[in-house]
Amino acid sequence: MKLFSNIKYILVGMLFGLVFVKAEIISWFRIQEMFRLQSFHMYGIIGSAILVAMISVLIIKRFKIKTINGDEIIIQPKQFNKGQIFGGLIFGIGWAITGACPGPLFAQIGTGASVVIVTLLSAIFGTWVYGKFKDFFPQ
Repeated sequence: MKLFSNIKYILVGMLFGLVFVKAEIISWFRIQEMFRLQSFHMYGIIGSAILVAMISVLIIKRFKIKTINGDEIIIQPKQFNKGQIFGGLIFGIGWAITGACPGPLFAQIGTGASVVIVTLLSAIFGTWVYGKFKDFFPQ
């Protein structure tokens, strides 16, 4: 049973990667167009994702949707702190420089852009650094 649950996640991940490739979300040129304000393509995709997420959360809350296992879905309120601003800036700068955000990294590697492995390892290292030093950051 455990093996099946992992296989379904792999299949969903592969489908998600295929969508990223077909929508050109993994294209370095599309990402550069976005940061140079030369194209609406990426903003349209991001805006669509935000709209779908908003509607999904509203439906989950209004109809008290449960997980596939019957558990209640609880969405915790988010606390704002200035670290989110700094983190967002660091994330955006890294995204602009590398042309890759964490979501499509595996799809980029899967299409043969092996140089993106450096970006993947950097993202993993950055996550490790944050985890190691998060207690020292301002809340």
